[in-house]
Amino acid sequence: MAAYGLYTHIQSNKRRSVALLIGLFFLVYLLVFAGALAGEALTIDAPPDELLRRALSDALYAAPWATLGTALWIFIAYKFHQSMIDAVTGGREEPRLYNLLENLCISRGITTPKLKVIEDDSLNAFATGMNDKQYSITVTTGLINALNNAEIESVLGHELTHIRNGDVRMLVIAVIIAGVIGFFAELVFRLLFQGGFSWRGGRGGGDRKGAGMAILIAFVLIAVAWILSIVIRFALSRKREYLADAGSVELTKNPDAMISALRKIEGRGELPGATSAVMEMCIDNPREGFSNIFDTHPPVDARVAALVKFAGGHDPGPLALPAPSEAQAGESEDADQPTAAGPWGGSQPAPGSGAPFLPSRPPVELGSPPSADGEPGPWGPHRK
Repeated sequence: MAAYGLYTHIQSNKRRSVALLIGLFFLVYLLVFAGALAGEALTIDAPPDELLRRALSDALYAAPWATLGTALWIFIAYKFHQSMIDAVTGGREEPRLYNLLENLCISRGITTPKLKVIEDDSLNAFATGMNDKQYSITVTTGLINALNNAEIESVLGHELTHIRNGDVRMLVIAVIIAGVIGFFAELVFRLLFQGGFSWRGGRGGGDRKGAGMAILIAFVLIAVAWILSIVIRFALSRKREYLADAGSVELTKNPDAMISALRKIEGRGELPGATSAVMEMCIDNPREGFSNIFDTHPPVDARVAALVKFAGGHDPGPLALPAPSEAQAGESEDADQPTAAGPWGGSQPAPGSGAPFLPSRPPVELGSPPSADGEPGPWGPHRK
């Protein structure tokens, strides 16, 4: 079925994601068969066809137990995956950005997820969770300091769209099942190589050849299952980023903010100590594979081009950010300068001070025509 428009693309992506997750479950059973085949080859004297038949019987017998073990693994991750991610990244709750996120959620009638912050200079954000009570959006302090309000709002809208589209739940389940596959694959290899990769004597040459062929088949099946699990995870990651960018523009009505946010984040999102599974959840993953084949995210240039083409945004090109020392120097200079008087007296930070939660331009200047003496008032020009 062809997809036309944002919502049909979202539904199409969900159907493909479900099919891919079913494929991941089949890979678990494929690993069980491979392990059974290797075990039969190491314990009995039989030709290859007999070993395959016995391995199939063993796999069918073990399938319910494999299903139960996978379900238990998923249940544990369902309950504790957020605390495990927080332990890796050091995320903590942060109420300062909550208003921006809450406004986006109220505008669409969405349950507001938790908001957490990682103390890190990198520019990145990601969403996690399996249901409305668990959903959480995490951003870095580097992102907060480098982006203005509109850009931060676009990033939050991007992650909120992942939650709305079900991408977060799908990716968490995919990472869990792929973890099961990786665990069992490593377990089989360790048993074969450390548990005595040899068989007892007394066999004929034909039996040795048949057992070696069976073990080779088991190795191939394990390798195929592991590679396909990685490919499926990548397939779940790449397509969804375009839809999340588009969903953010739909929420904020500001394609330029999404584009400038991507340009600032580009190449600056590496989270030290984060696993590959966590980086796959981020708005940008700077870790690259061989000739971009194993990249989990599409290039920023491609994402920006899509926003320019379909959302009417404007691409400023790659953006350079000031070094942390320069930014701190700028903040100290702004602190020495006099503050501008507010409309009810008192003072407010001067425009361009770099405060992360203030707009980059004074609100009173937007749309205010100059007065006769050249000074705009807070509600328009002064009247003499």
